[in-house]
This record gives sequence, C-alpha cells and structure tokens, in this order.
Amino acid sequence: MGLATIDRKLNDELLLTLQGLIANWENEVIEFKQADNDYDKDRIGRYFSALSNEANLRGLQHGWLVFGVDNKTHAIVGSSYRDTKGLDTLKHEIGQNTTGGIAFTDIFEVYDGEKRIVMFKIPAAVVAVPTAWKNHWYGREGESLGALSMEELDRLRGQVRRDWSKRVIDGSGLNHLDAEAIRIARESYKAKQNREHISAEVDKMTDEQFLTRLKLVVGGKLTNAAMVLLGNPDHDSLLDTPARAMWRLYGSNDIVKDYKEFGIPFISVVDKVYAKVRNLTYRYIPNRRSLQTIDIPQYDVSLQRELLFNSIAHMDYTQGGRIYVDEYEDYIIVQNPGSFLPGDVLTVLQPWYTAPYYRNQLLAESMASFNMIDTVAMGIRKVFRIQQERLFPLPDYFFMKPEKVVVRVYGKTLDENYMRMLYDHPEFNIETVYLLDCVQKKQPLNPEQYNALRKLHLIEGKSPNVFVSAAVAAIIDEKAQYIKNRGQSDQYYKQMIIDYLHQWGQGTRQDFLTLLGDKFSDVLDEKQKVNKVKYFLATLRKEGIITQSDGNQRTSQWVLAE
Repeated sequence: MGLATIDRKLNDELLLTLQGLIANWENEVIEFKQADNDYDKDRIGRYFSALSNEANLRGLQHGWLVFGVDNKTHAIVGSSYRDTKGLDTLKHEIGQNTTGGIAFTDIFEVYDGEKRIVMFKIPAAVVAVPTAWKNHWYGREGESLGALSMEELDRLRGQVRRDWSKRVIDGSGLNHLDAEAIRIARESYKAKQNREHISAEVDKMTDEQFLTRLKLVVGGKLTNAAMVLLGNPDHDSLLDTPARAMWRLYGSNDIVKDYKEFGIPFISVVDKVYAKVRNLTYRYIPNRRSLQTIDIPQYDVSLQRELLFNSIAHMDYTQGGRIYVDEYEDYIIVQNPGSFLPGDVLTVLQPWYTAPYYRNQLLAESMASFNMIDTVAMGIRKVFRIQQERLFPLPDYFFMKPEKVVVRVYGKTLDENYMRMLYDHPEFNIETVYLLDCVQKKQPLNPEQYNALRKLHLIEGKSPNVFVSAAVAAIIDEKAQYIKNRGQSDQYYKQMIIDYLHQWGQGTRQDFLTLLGDKFSDVLDEKQKVNKVKYFLATLRKEGIITQSDGNQRTSQWVLAE
C-alpha cells in the first residue's frame, strides 16, 4: 500500500510514540540519526538487519530507525531524507537484499511543528530465521553496529517456530471429519503422486493410517490442519475460531446484492465459492492488424482456485475473521486475515525468491500433497503469469491494517496499448510486464525501474508522466496519440515565440503560455507547462534572440533583441 497515511490524530499518536522512543534511547532496538539530506542505503540495510534481530531476541514485535533526531543530544532537528515517493520505493530497495525479502512494516512521515521526522518501523526477525542484509547478520551492542554474535545467532536459530496448523486438538478424533472430504483427499493424493504402487498402498490404508502418514492425525487426534481441510462442519467448534469463507456480490452502487457463507471442509470449498461467481464472456481484439476477436471468460478458473487456495494456506487463523471473495462488475477482490510475509510483491516475482517459511507449515504441506497448491512454484507468480498470457492487467496487492492481505483481479482490459504490447511481445519477463502494468495504472516507479523500461524503448516522457514509446506506438498503430504525448521539439516552440514577436512586437509570459499551452504534450500539467515557457524564454534570452523591455521580471514585456 505504500506509505502509511498520516492524519492529524495519527500524527499526534506517533509524536507520543517518538517521545517514548527518545525517553528509552539506550534501548538496542532504537536508532536515531539526523540524516538531513541523504543517508547511505547500505547502512540503512545493516541497521535493518541489526534492529530486526535485536527485536526478536528481546521478544518485541518491531524495532525503530528514526531520521530527524540528533543521535547524541536526542533533540528533534528534522530531516529532508527522500520525499514521499522516494520513501515508498525504499521498501522494495531494502527487501531486495534481506532474508526472505522482508522490508519495513511501515514508514511514517511525522511532523513536530515545521520539523519533519521519518520513522521506519522494522519487523522483528521471524522465529528461527535471523534477518540478514546482503547475506550478513548484524546486531547491536550498546550504540555499536556490528556482526551478530555467535551466541545470539545460535539463540535465534535455535528458536522453535509455533505452527498453529500443527497443534493437536484435545478430544478430537476421526469421527469429527467429513467422509466425502477424506475421499477427495485420498484421490487427490494419488493423482499428485501419480505412481501405481503408491496408489495401491494408499488403497490398503485405513483413513487413520493415511492421515497419520501425512501428519494430519497424531495419536488418533486431529490437528488444526486436518480440521480445516477435512473437518465435518457440524464440529467446527473444535477450532478456536471457526474457519469461514464468504462470497459477496456488489452492485454498481457498492451495495451488497447477494452473499453466501461457506464453512469447512476447505478441501472442497473453492469450487463451491466460485460456482457463485458470474464468470461472463469477455470479447476483445488484441491485434489491430486483424479484426479477429478473442472470447474468453472474465476470470481464469485456475487463477481463481490459486487465489483462494493460497488464502486458505496463508491465512492467520488466530485472528478469526473470514476469507472474502467479493465480486464486482469488472473485477473480484479476495481478502484474508494475516500479514504478507514476504513484505513486497515485486520481490516474490523474482525467479530466485523462495519463502523463508510458511505461516501454517503443516497446512501448506498437506495442501501441496492434495494438489491444491504448489509450495515451490509460488502461487503469486502463477496468477501474474496467467493474467499476462490473457493480456489482462496484473493483480493488485494491498496490505491493510489491521493485518490483512487484499488482492484485486481484473476481468477486463484497462489500456489497449498495454494489451497489444503484451500480444506483440509474449517474450517479456514478468518483471517487465509488472513495470508496464504500473505505467498503465499510473502507479509510481523508482528511477531504476523507469530506466529499465527506457532501455527497452518501451516508454518516453518525464517521470511520472510516461507513455508508450515511438517504437511500440508504431507496432500498435497509436502514432497520433504518441505525437500528442510526445509533444514537439524545443526548436518548434522557440520558433513559435519568435514568430509571435515578429507579428505583434511584444508579449508577456502569459501570452506565450496561451500561445503554446495546447501545443504541449498531453501528459504535462499546468505547472509543468508554465515551467516550459520559462525555460524557452530564458534560453532565447541567453541566445541573444529576445530581451525584456525593462528590468521588472514580473511585469515587463518580451521583445526581439536588436
């Protein structure tokens, strides 16, 4: 979601938090820096690693790195480190070099009067997984930043991660499971293994033997994972917080028109949920050089299944709540309680990424055994690839507070240029498509990402106002729009000013803005157009072509130089 939105109430609350941090400045999970204009990103990464590890060792949920506070006097001095967009990209920049791609939980811009403070909230290292920066583990000793000690590293690695899905339910037994769900589990397991001798072995097993082999049953008692996947809905009270999924249909006025709730067993809930979704036919023409239409369902079935299965696997069941599938006219939204463990979607799309752990390890392993998910290939990469092949916009992921993951999947195209670009270039890797998707949705990119697209000659224009480049425009026959986006050459605009002065003798800056305004690129806003006029006038003056009639910069007329 980017930077946390600051209103006055939240700003006051964060100032109180800041005062508390200053009062406990000797704490090794807090670091203050003045960081007036800039600060070394590599050093930020090392502090991220150190404060994350120290927070874990002290049983805390997070640590803090604060810019705008003097690290000696602890007086608030303010910081101009990066602007809002620059801070927004820092999460991804840090996540590229940390364990599992984890990044800041939040970055807050807080104001104490006129002084701006930047507060970085750093998540504690996950259980048994120390946080590294560029493959090195860092820690704190007093005010010193250095390598994590061997004793601390051993303590972190030796922690026992508590898997909610592995917990055994007292008083439970196979009589609390659903017979049809067990049958589906058996058949799905055999199909996944795809070996005759394994199928024959499974057929000889009792239900208890089969589920014990998969660790879903321990000593005749059910695990939470067994109850979620295979439980009889009449006995869902055995779970501390009964697992639920709900489908809701929204009208054009965002009012719920219909809904239905579903309970366990979750091994069969996906088909029931998506049987409610109206998957209408969508028609489009991806190739301008042909009138051949493509008719496809709005939503790919395997994509729908993947999203809901991943919600089941990664949901934080200790929070309670439901998985929601909300259907709108042109998109669906899937949401589930729990934080997004990788912290950043783009990190997950990298081919090298592997999850450091799963929130519900046994549940995830069981679902993989039943061919519901693939813990290796990563579901997010799969759904992104499906949308790319369909020429549709990529899914949008939002990370909400309180902890909740929301994903929006589009059932129609948004931008014809984007659609036809994917049609003409099926070889694009998923990261390139992700960046192009950001461009079509007018979402900000960092300078490195813009440069990557420029090197491929896919965009032109000044950040953040970018558009399809000439090379791609020629392919998709959008030359007219390209010319409007690109505008004309600087010489063209300067010659128009000269011609105006030849005709009328003199003119003000506003006269020239009126003259050139509708000739500028469509992607420029009014302020940028004013700056363009200033630039052309200053350039012509330096070239000795025009001059001002008197010394008043604001009111004088521009005339041709003698």
